[in-house]
Amino acid sequence: MHKRNVLIAGAMLAATMLMPSLASAQGTSTPAAPAAPPAPAAVPAPIELAGVKYDGSAEVAGQKLLLNGAGIRYKAIFKVYTAGLYLNAKATTPEAVLANTGPKRIHIQMLRDIDGEELGKLFTKGMEQNSTREEFGRSINGVLRMADIFVQKKKLKSGESFGVDYIPGTGTVIFVNNAVVPGEPIKEAEFFNILLKIWLGKSPADNGLKTALLGGKG
Repeated sequence: MHKRNVLIAGAMLAATMLMPSLASAQGTSTPAAPAAPPAPAAVPAPIELAGVKYDGSAEVAGQKLLLNGAGIRYKAIFKVYTAGLYLNAKATTPEAVLANTGPKRIHIQMLRDIDGEELGKLFTKGMEQNSTREEFGRSINGVLRMADIFVQKKKLKSGESFGVDYIPGTGTVIFVNNAVVPGEPIKEAEFFNILLKIWLGKSPADNGLKTALLGGKG
C-alpha cells in the first residue's frame, strides 16, 4: 500500500512539472497569418477597332474603370461608329451591367458623318423600344435632353466622338469631343441604363456590337 502511494505521488509530481512546459508551448504558438486581400483585377489590354484605340482603363469620378468590351456598329456593310463600355467590375450579361450601381462609361467614336438630328431620333427610338412605358416615362427628361444635344450639334463627323458617364450621386454627364456639354447632369436614376439598352437591350442596334460590349467577339 505504501509503495502504491509513492508511485501515485511520483506521477502527480511529474504531471505538475510538465504543465508549465505545455502552457508555455501553447502560449508561444505562431498565430495563423491573416488571409491575403484579393488581388486587384488585371487591366485589360487596349482594343483597337478601325483605327480607334480603347485603353484598358479609364477614370470616372475618381474611380478606375476597366474596359468591359468594345465593338463596331454596322449598318448593312458600312461601319458607322465604334463603342466601348467601361465598368468597375467585369460583366458578361446585360443583367449584370444594368445591376451594377457603380460608375460607368460608354464612349462612341464616329466612323462616318451622320446628321445630329437623325442620330438623336435613332437613339430615342432605341431607348423606347428597349424599355417599358413606365421606364421611358420616368426618363423622358434625359431622353429629350440628349436628343436636343444632337440637334444642336447638327452633324457628327467621322473622327468626332461623344461619351456618357454615369456618376452615382450626381447623375449622367454627356461629353462631345471630350468636352462636357454645358448644363446640369441628367438626374433621372434610370436614364443611363435605358441608354445602355440601345446596345444591350432585347432589340439592340447591332447584335454583334452587343456581344462585343459584353466581352465576346462581335
